Formats: sequence, structure tokens, C-alpha cells
Amino acid sequence: MTELLIAEKPQSSLKIATALADDKVTKKNNKKVPYYEITHKGKKITVGCSVGHLFGLKEVDGKGWTYPTFNYDWMPSYEVDKNAKYTKDYFDTLKKLAKEANEFTLCTDYDEEGEVIGLNIIRYICKQKDANRMKFSTLTQKDLINAYENKLPRLNWGQANAGLARHEMDWQYGINLSRALTLSIKNAKAGFKILSIGRVQGPTLNLIVKKEKEILAFISKKYWQVSLAFDHDDKLLIAWHKKDTFWDKKEAENVVKNTKNKKAVISKIKKSEITQAPPVPFDFTTLQLDAYRTSGINPKEALSLAQNLYVAGLISYPRTGSQQIPESIDLREILTKLLNSDYKNLVKELLKKQLKPNNGKKTDPAHPAITPTGEIPEKLTEKELKLYDLIVRRTLATLAEPAKRESQRIEINVNDEIFSLNGIKTIYSGWHKYYGHFLMLKEVELPELKEKQEIKDYKIEMFEKETQPPRRYSPASLVKELESRHLGTKATRSNVIDTLYDRQYITEQSIQATELGIRTIETLEKYSPEIIDESLTREFEEETELIEEGKKT
Repeated sequence: MTELLIAEKPQSSLKIATALADDKVTKKNNKKVPYYEITHKGKKITVGCSVGHLFGLKEVDGKGWTYPTFNYDWMPSYEVDKNAKYTKDYFDTLKKLAKEANEFTLCTDYDEEGEVIGLNIIRYICKQKDANRMKFSTLTQKDLINAYENKLPRLNWGQANAGLARHEMDWQYGINLSRALTLSIKNAKAGFKILSIGRVQGPTLNLIVKKEKEILAFISKKYWQVSLAFDHDDKLLIAWHKKDTFWDKKEAENVVKNTKNKKAVISKIKKSEITQAPPVPFDFTTLQLDAYRTSGINPKEALSLAQNLYVAGLISYPRTGSQQIPESIDLREILTKLLNSDYKNLVKELLKKQLKPNNGKKTDPAHPAITPTGEIPEKLTEKELKLYDLIVRRTLATLAEPAKRESQRIEINVNDEIFSLNGIKTIYSGWHKYYGHFLMLKEVELPELKEKQEIKDYKIEMFEKETQPPRRYSPASLVKELESRHLGTKATRSNVIDTLYDRQYITEQSIQATELGIRTIETLEKYSPEIIDESLTREFEEETELIEEGKKT
């Protein structure tokens, strides 16, 4: 008899087997599903794998396509979804391995989802009530050996119960309300179209529709601005009237009139220094936002790419809410490994000093902030490499010195009408050089001018402009908005947005609500506003957290 270790994915199982093996790793296959036989300190171990969820929720004893229904059970994924037929081989392989084992250890991702994946395998395939639990944040040899030798004697039942509650609640919510919506259209003799709504979907779509209605209702308003333009050392400089926006055209015209053929003199030059602290380490939402801002990688893709980097052992666990790198993480060891990479010169400088990250406020009990592991990538896609580069550079930047920038304001007086030129430049790069091309800071350097200097050959112009409607959400700004409102989780927000696209409720990357999306929200608002109520969903999230903490059943 052996100990069976159950990993979440095939690639993870190979990493775990390789890390723990005393000697050689024997690879075997069952129905083309790989598993590994090793010995660790003389003990026989088999490392098997899942392929994500092997179980899903399915209606039982259903009375056809109607609602309400609360009869459901966990069933093998291949019986729940015809697109999940491939999971049967993994199911059968784990069933075979479980019969030959007398001890069981779960080594899926240490989060709600990983706990649910593992719990269902333990109770339905292995026929066990509990199991050992490995907890790790990177798939490196050091972390995996430590996680195995200090494994927990039980599953994390807080995570497991919270995960089960979330899955079952979302199933009940989704199936009943989606059927209600779909049948209401059919009963109104408006044809048959499958509609869906979900616990987080509803409030999210409501936010988008509200924004859409603001844009549709927006009436632009005219305003005027007055500029002073002049050449200095063959460079065109434009200063703007200090009032900036004139809502009364006559007032702007008076400025033009007052300044005609008048002397323009530099009346004031003000310089001030700004110290810019290094950025804080990445939690998952901040990584998604920066990946979109710097590389145009949308939040769902960032999740997939980060997961690939994690499974390849290149970064720590990505779905974390923490912005802190604890002292238990050996940053010196990670940076020393990076001496063998393209970051060699940057790392050399950091290794000369004490390594203290500029930790943020957000924490996560399960995992630290996202960092590289120090392992050097061998083969990555272009986008994986971009995300890896962003994570490495962010980590290096958090360890560097503050940057210093100088802002400058030059005021020009023309017959008591004040125009100003504003500039900003970096005077000490500090952490900027570590963040490199991801920094995307604007530098506006002004020429050396002196107080009381006269400006010759200037030109005053008045511009008519119009106010612009509110900006639409992008997938990244919507993820940020959902987080600020405590809607959904770091792991689910991008999937919720993706579902809204799939259901044709929204369209475009600059997110626009479709006619179907608007009408769906209007109907729910009129007849059942609870469904799109943020406070209800937020209450569910808070209660789920209490279940995870063991304070609620």
C-alpha cells in the first residue's frame, strides 16, 4: 500500500513528484493519464492528478425545464457537461490509484476552489472522510518538500465549506432565475431565447447599464479655453489661462481683448520636489490592472497566463489578495537565482543592500503577494514572457529606493491675465529603472526661463470645446470597480465579465450594454430588484467569508 498525493493538474503532479523523489521518478499511464511512482525517505508514494473539477452540480429528480428547483447533487463532471467527457479518464485513474492507497494527501491549490476540487475527489472517489493537506505558494522543490514534511493532518474545512456554499448557492440562484427569465419571454409569446442571470452577474450588468444610461442621457455643454503660445529655442510652448474652463464665452473673449498687444512677462517660477515611494507588491487584482494598462492583456487572459507561469514554477500562487512579501520568503535567494537571467545588472545593485519590500496594506491568510521564484524560464509565449517580465520588474521595484521628481510651474502675466505652463521631470530614477518600460510616466521638461523675462511674439487663441460623456468601463476598470464594491472574488470577476459577453448582454472592449442587456435590467428592476441588488450579493460574500473563518455554518 502507498500514500496517494492528489494534484490539481498534470503539470503540477510532475513538479511535486520530481521535488519529493529520493531518486528516480517512474512515470506510468492509465488511459493516457500520467501518474508517478516515487520514494521519499524510503516511503512509497504515488502522485496522481485531477484536471480541475472532476465533479459538478446537477439537477436530480427534475420535473422538466421549470422552476423553482432545489434538487441537485454533486455528480461526475462527465455526466454533468457533455464538453467534460475528457475528465472520465482522470476520474477512472484516480479511482484505480485510490484502491491501492492507504493514506491520502491533497496538494491542489490552497484556496476555496482547490479545496472543493480535492474534497470531492477525497469523498467520492477515495471514499475517505478527510485527508492530509499540503500547503504551498510556489511549485519549487524547496517549498514542496517543506509543504510535504509539514503537511496538515486535515483538509482546510473552512475553505471547503465556504467553497461548497458558494457553488451550491450560485447553482440555485443561477438555474432558477435563468429559467424564470427565459420562460417569462416564452410566456409573453416573444419567442424562445435562453437568458441567464447570476448572483454577481446581475449587479455587474446593472453597473454597466447604469453607465450606458448616463452616456445616453448625457447632454454636452460648450466651454472655452484660452491659450498663450510662443516659440523658445525652436520649441513651441503652450500656456493656458489659469481659470482653465470658461463657461461664459464673453468672459473668454474679454481675456483675448485684455491681452491684445500687451506685454507678456514671466511673473513667477515655482519648483517643488516630489518623492515617489516604490510600488507595493502585486496582489492579483493589481496585476490584472497593470497587465491591461501596460500590455493590453485583458483580466481573463491575465488569469490564464499567470496560472501557466505558476504551474511552470516561475511565480508564486497568483490568485492572492495580499500585497505583502513576508520575511519568511527568502528574497536574497530569489534574486541570487535571477543573476543567471537578463535581470543580472539590476539584481546585482539590489543585492548590495538590505532587501526590504515596500509592502502594501492588503493581506491574504493563504498566500503572500505575487513574486518570481527565481527559476529561469526556458520557453514562454510572447504574452507569458510579458507577464513574467512585469512580475519580476514589479518585485525588483518594490525593493528599490524612492524616486524623486521635480514639478515646475511657470506663470506668465499679460495685463494681469495669468497663464501657466506646467512641467514635470524625474531627477532621481530610484525604483523607476527597475520597473523599466512598464512605468509609462509622462515627462514634460520645461526650458530654463527666468522671472521678469519678457515673452516676445506670443499668440493668444480662444478654443471652443464640449464636455465629454462619462467614460465606459474597460474589462480591467470593471474588475477594479467590482473589487471596490466587494462583488465577486479575485478568481471569479473576470469570468463574470466574460459570461456577460457570451450572453450578448455587453459588447466591445470599451464595454457597451446591448439592447438585450438594457431590457433585461429594466425588467428585473421593475419586477424583482433584489436580483440586481449589490447589498444582497455583498451580504452573501461576507457570510461566505464567515464560513471560511469557521464562524458560521
